[in-house]
Amino acid sequence: MARSTPLRLLQITGRKSLRDLTGFGYLSITYKHTQRRSLSNSHPTNYAEEPILPVLIIGAGPVGLSLSILLTKLGVKCAVLEKNKVFSRHPQAHFINNRSMEVFRKMDGLADEILRSQPPVEFWQKFVYCTSLTGPILGSVNHMRPEDFKHIVSPVSVAHFSQYKLTRLMCEHIKGLGFHIRNCKGVETHNDSVSEGQLFMGHECTAIHPSNNFVNVTASFHEDGKSVEKSIRCQFLVGTDGAGSTVRKLMGINMEGEKDLQKLISVHFTSQELGQYLINERPGMLFFIFNEKAIGVLVAHDLRQGEFVLQIPFYPPQQKLEDFSSKIYNIIYELVGQELADINVIDIKPWVMHAEVAEKFLSCGNRVILAGDAAHRFPPAGGFGMNTGIQDAHNIAWKLSLISKGIAPASFLSTYEVERRQIASFNTSLSVQNYKAAMRVPAALGLDPTIANTVHQALNSTVSSILPSRLQTTILDGIFSIGRAQLSGLVLNPNNPIGSARLKKLREIFEEGQSLQLQFPAEDIGFRYLGGALVSDGENLLSPETPTGRRREFVPSADPGCRLPHINVRPLSDSPSKEAFSTLDLVSAEKTEFLFIIAPVEPSYHLALAALQTAEERKVPLKVCVMWPGDTVTGGSNNSTSKAALAPWENFIDVVEVENPQNSSPSSWWDICQMSHRGAILVRPDEHVAWRTKSELAAGMAAAEMRKVFHTILEA
Repeated sequence: MARSTPLRLLQITGRKSLRDLTGFGYLSITYKHTQRRSLSNSHPTNYAEEPILPVLIIGAGPVGLSLSILLTKLGVKCAVLEKNKVFSRHPQAHFINNRSMEVFRKMDGLADEILRSQPPVEFWQKFVYCTSLTGPILGSVNHMRPEDFKHIVSPVSVAHFSQYKLTRLMCEHIKGLGFHIRNCKGVETHNDSVSEGQLFMGHECTAIHPSNNFVNVTASFHEDGKSVEKSIRCQFLVGTDGAGSTVRKLMGINMEGEKDLQKLISVHFTSQELGQYLINERPGMLFFIFNEKAIGVLVAHDLRQGEFVLQIPFYPPQQKLEDFSSKIYNIIYELVGQELADINVIDIKPWVMHAEVAEKFLSCGNRVILAGDAAHRFPPAGGFGMNTGIQDAHNIAWKLSLISKGIAPASFLSTYEVERRQIASFNTSLSVQNYKAAMRVPAALGLDPTIANTVHQALNSTVSSILPSRLQTTILDGIFSIGRAQLSGLVLNPNNPIGSARLKKLREIFEEGQSLQLQFPAEDIGFRYLGGALVSDGENLLSPETPTGRRREFVPSADPGCRLPHINVRPLSDSPSKEAFSTLDLVSAEKTEFLFIIAPVEPSYHLALAALQTAEERKVPLKVCVMWPGDTVTGGSNNSTSKAALAPWENFIDVVEVENPQNSSPSSWWDICQMSHRGAILVRPDEHVAWRTKSELAAGMAAAEMRKVFHTILEA
């Protein structure tokens, strides 16, 4: 396949590392003042005496920051480069799904901070469809259900929180872990020598030179008006640098899928007057506005603060960005339905919607890794972009930790691509289907979304070289005006047979859940890895259902590859006052540790002993959890039972099931897992099931089985 990157940028240096793969070096940087040069002339500086940084992350968005937090908590040294000098204030992504919130729970209370800081749920749980923000409502859809807040299938709820606010919170968290943020306006800078635990603002990755044992990265920044280059050696480079990823381009990795689904203008503005009106009259998260003068989607990032982003279809080159800049206030007034006194437009940005997945997520012998938008680009339909990226980081962190500690080989990272590319491909299809569902609404109103694109493509491909640009713009505007005429009050009203039929169709779309959906519980927390760092038991390995864009409910399962089912438990002791916690919290956030769950029956204790012995031989941290039924009363004696059965091992915990009073149909832990209590479950450090057995193993088979299991997982 063709590559756009010159081969000389990817040349192998041939030098050997001074540290082996498991070494923990400090970042040492050579400064060299130069005039900015082309990439083809850029070479790494002399690094003969420089130690190697274990992990270098390119990009300080939510994905890169998530990875830096997770790695730091697991004891893996890392640093982050961000090409922007300051963090963007453009709200961007805003919906955080259940699984991402579960990951944030492991970041020292970040999930709780988000829930406290987000707008009240009643302000954002609906999508509203209207002719203007002050005009008739065509319909609305409430995307939140009572069970979404009862913590039956997850210990935490979804959230609506703007990306720039999330980034700000995450920066505070990495500083709390000892990180320093350098060269960022308004943030303390440090002039001491560079080491791990640093986030460098205004530093752009310009070249990548891999060798057999490390990756040399050239980063440039500006100092005193001059271009300065840094040469940084790392064992692993992770590109989390967004949809236009420099890392991906330097590696010559292509994207596969659908390009240019739609072009839009994103307008970030504030209006306290509009926010207060919507709170009082029609609160919602998204407002789909259709009228004769304008069409757009308004994202209410925070009604209390009056912060909005307006998305408007954009058709260049006939339409120009400066045209929107000059008339944007009028467009906002047309969509609102009246003038507002306090509108403040902060910025206007064009962007292009894609549905693509990178052909591979790993390069250079697994030393260069792509994650987040660098690896996959989705339509913003269902909020899969940022969430999938955060879960990429969660998948990478524990694997890099095992490799850095010498527990797993570098080839173990191949499981990251196997697992996450499967999920990215599925989420791409799902977001495309959800995007198509969004198009059903304008189609029902008499606006065929394909007509505008077809006309635009025709203008660009056949007559653009013949007709003057002004005439092209006039033709395009004329066709759009004819289309918007379908939204006039004369047509779109119950007394007009055409309008009545269209409004009826619209109601059917909303009632049947055929419009744009916000939540996908079955995919958000129910996604399952079909291969990778796990042992398949051969059951339920059919490919995931074809995405429909409809909400599907989550059904817990302990099948290999699934996320561990949630249930509330408490430590088993004589004191019943011990606070309850989620089974997900049995998996440590502070160390890379596997979890082995059994019931208190003799064959399972024998299996646990075999697992502990095998884990020790492989130097794999392992904790055993003994799950006692909810009717267990005496804690001390039961704990003594486990202590005697698991001796001499001490890394175990006895827990007892705690009933959730909000769950109308409570089930036992093993029922939720769709297993019997004679089985056992091995859980990975990312809370996904690595292996399970539904029945006890025959005597004498436990040790051999556990050796096979750990070998299969770690040598994948």
